[in-house]
Amino acid sequence: PGLHRFLASKEQFHAYLRARGEPGGQADGRGKEEEEEEEVEKEEEEVGSCQNEPPAKRVRSEDLGQDGERREDAGAVEKEPAERKRARGQNKSRPCMKPNHYEQRRLCPSVTQGCAEKCYFGSQCRFLHDVGEYMAVKPADLGRSCVLFETFGKCIYGVTCRFAQAHLGDGYRNIVNTDLAKQWEGKSLVRNNLSKDLQHQLRKRKFIFKKADEYLRGLAKPRGNGGKGGKATGRSTEEQEVSNCTTPQEGLGDSPGCPVLPEQGEDPKPDTLQSPGPTGGEEASSVKTVGPVTDEDIIKLRSCEKKKLEIQGKLYLAPLTTCGNLPFRRICKRFGADVTCGEMAVCTNLLQGQSSEWALLKRHHTEDIFGVQLEGAFPDTMTKCAELLNQTIEVDFVDINVGCPIDLVYKKGGGCALMTRSNKFEQIVRGMNSVLDIPLTVKIRTGVQEKINVAHKIIPKIREWGASMVTLHGRSREQRYTRGADWDYIAECAKIASPMPLFGNGDILSYEDANRAVQMGVSGIMIARQVPLGALIKPWLFTEIKEQRHWDISSSERFDILKDFTNYGLEHWGSDTQGVEKTRKFLLEWLSFLCRYIPVGLLEHLPQKINERPPYYMGRDYLETLMASQNVDDWIKISELLLGPVPTSFTFLPKHKANSYR
Repeated sequence: PGLHRFLASKEQFHAYLRARGEPGGQADGRGKEEEEEEEVEKEEEEVGSCQNEPPAKRVRSEDLGQDGERREDAGAVEKEPAERKRARGQNKSRPCMKPNHYEQRRLCPSVTQGCAEKCYFGSQCRFLHDVGEYMAVKPADLGRSCVLFETFGKCIYGVTCRFAQAHLGDGYRNIVNTDLAKQWEGKSLVRNNLSKDLQHQLRKRKFIFKKADEYLRGLAKPRGNGGKGGKATGRSTEEQEVSNCTTPQEGLGDSPGCPVLPEQGEDPKPDTLQSPGPTGGEEASSVKTVGPVTDEDIIKLRSCEKKKLEIQGKLYLAPLTTCGNLPFRRICKRFGADVTCGEMAVCTNLLQGQSSEWALLKRHHTEDIFGVQLEGAFPDTMTKCAELLNQTIEVDFVDINVGCPIDLVYKKGGGCALMTRSNKFEQIVRGMNSVLDIPLTVKIRTGVQEKINVAHKIIPKIREWGASMVTLHGRSREQRYTRGADWDYIAECAKIASPMPLFGNGDILSYEDANRAVQMGVSGIMIARQVPLGALIKPWLFTEIKEQRHWDISSSERFDILKDFTNYGLEHWGSDTQGVEKTRKFLLEWLSFLCRYIPVGLLEHLPQKINERPPYYMGRDYLETLMASQNVDDWIKISELLLGPVPTSFTFLPKHKANSYR
């Protein structure tokens, strides 16, 4: 798709980057560079043994870079299916960098927070308590300005901050800008945090699920065989029972002796800038009353009395696993996303009080219409989780994931599998709808098998069960994220769904794609990722759609977006070493998608197609060429421009194999 004068071979492309974009750069250290080039070529020839990047996609991108010559080769066609199969799915055995890999001796959080005498870990504390000793081994600072100090007037990470020189005084004293700090005093920037009290209740199984238990009792039909029900009756859903609905309670809590401590290898983070949500459960009912306080105790809300979800015609950023984190959503909000949704959260993990899972529910104060997406396979856990969230967090809607294609979820009966388990699907939707005071939405695919569409049969049932909206991804589970989305089928389903809103999803990468989608009759469009990666390839897509134009964004503007993401990440995950490396990790995951973008000014035909993999091309400057690189090492180089040098023995492999190609 690029103009011929920008096209390059793989060797020319990598040689240009090694020479740092200088025309005469190859003359210096020629021998060394030739050796490096030979090493790179050897690595690329030995595709079977390379662990950094799975081989199949490199072969495919080579084919695309040879002006289509090798694409027509019969031998290549025969080999392609086996190679492509190896490059699908996730890199499950990829290396995991833990905090102790990049910082051997860490300062105790109690010292950072100014209460060293009340150490959280007591006599068993493994962290340093001497600030001088810590500063002697602390890695060098990464910059002269700290985003937390400049934004909020105070950096809660003190001496552990990797930009500490901006706010450290004599004797390692943490300086505070009092005037700026007062402006933020009492304001909650991030909501939906997991409080220690609520976590304790969930782990000890003391949280009261009043509405959910009532609904589940209505499902279960008592019998003589230990209370287990048989098959669902043909009458109302309330009279149908849940077989298998208490699968080892799906781990509703940890062992009784489990203390409420931070996860292994992580520091307990200060919550100065985050407001905990209400704890619900026992505390919510601690006040003794005589009779009902409100009529909700005795009269259920009718569907027409529930809060409405008014998002027709708005741009909806899809829930994006791994990359759809809070800093990324802030970037998309700035470019014009109207509706945002948290990453897919597993209901059983939420019910166990896992901090890592609850982190997916966090909401920035700029997200005015925000929902959360839940994944589960059984009515009991999904209904209880819905009631838990209804009482404890602030969201505008809850979405059920019935579109996840990955085997781990599908084999347990969740995600796409629910489309084939209509009994359980109905019980989940009705149960969650009965305990929620906010709208319930559902995301589905066209079906499970490639040529057998079933969404048109399921959508009327979902409307009858009480869902407020359906989002349809125009591919089946077998297709995953390959081939084009079937927008004709989405249009057919939109008519069937009426008057319930139906949002379409798939292959939106330009305002022209969005216009065609809206003309199909859908209520709105969801902009997602995967191979329909719209928002991850170009988050400024929301601006393009609203302003109806193609934005030839420069490399410096794109780099500024990465800077903003880095600042948002440091603000969210922390500016200490652990926070910096977590920000780097998510930045690299995002860069594995961003490299697929082809600048508008280089295209012969507009717009870029979402499934097109770019050939090797030279950008209009060095930075644009670097951002087009599909090499992990070049992504790391970009991260070093923003977050300083990587720790020793640092490794990175993208989560998705499809992104691990050169």
